Amino acid sequence: MSKLDPEKIPRHVAIIPDGNGRWAEARNLRRNEGHRKGVEAVREIVRACSELGIRMLTLYAFSQENWDRPRNEVRALMRLLRRYLRSDADELHENGIRVAAIGRLERLDPDVRRELERLVGLTEHNDQMCVTFALSYGGRAEIVDAVRQIVREVETGCLDPEAIDEKCIQSHLYMPELPDPDLLIRTGYEHRISNFLLWQLAYTELYVSEALWPDFGKPELVQALIAYQQRERRFGRTSAQLRLEP
Repeated sequence: MSKLDPEKIPRHVAIIPDGNGRWAEARNLRRNEGHRKGVEAVREIVRACSELGIRMLTLYAFSQENWDRPRNEVRALMRLLRRYLRSDADELHENGIRVAAIGRLERLDPDVRRELERLVGLTEHNDQMCVTFALSYGGRAEIVDAVRQIVREVETGCLDPEAIDEKCIQSHLYMPELPDPDLLIRTGYEHRISNFLLWQLAYTELYVSEALWPDFGKPELVQALIAYQQRERRFGRTSAQLRLEP
């Protein structure tokens, strides 16, 4: 903590929490036990981000591709998600945390959607921190959905095709008001972004942790933040240009 500069805390951190299954298998446990421990890690990281002053946290909680996992595992994941949304609602609300969700949410189980909608509604006016869960989410699907919406607006005469630019596409994403992540953390030592926030990660700093997600806590988060603070973010410019800026 002494190496962490509170003036350089990233505003928006995104996380791909990978390794629940491998964590369980390494301990001769069922994969569902790994997912259960993973929920505990979510709880700890949300608390840690709030304590450290991170204003926005986006968690890749359930991808579109995860629907192809064994049916029993998907059902267990939905039960854990529903339980978390219900059990942690009061704590999230009392700490001023707003909860949001992105993805093709219509695919979620109805009871999960109800809990999610209830929590989103309960916390919608909170302003201390925003936690966004990417659920039934895919980066390519998000771009496809944005393009479809733009095409419909062009067809109805509401949008001039010549007005379509990066800002236009951004405005049609699931949460256009959410700024691009400053830092993406992936646990489990896998070096890929797995169809996560493909548009938004254009200039995001990447950090890969060897820790499996159930073992990723506040100390590991702080290490990721220290690594982030040691980098120079140039956004396509040179170091010399940055030095000349006020």
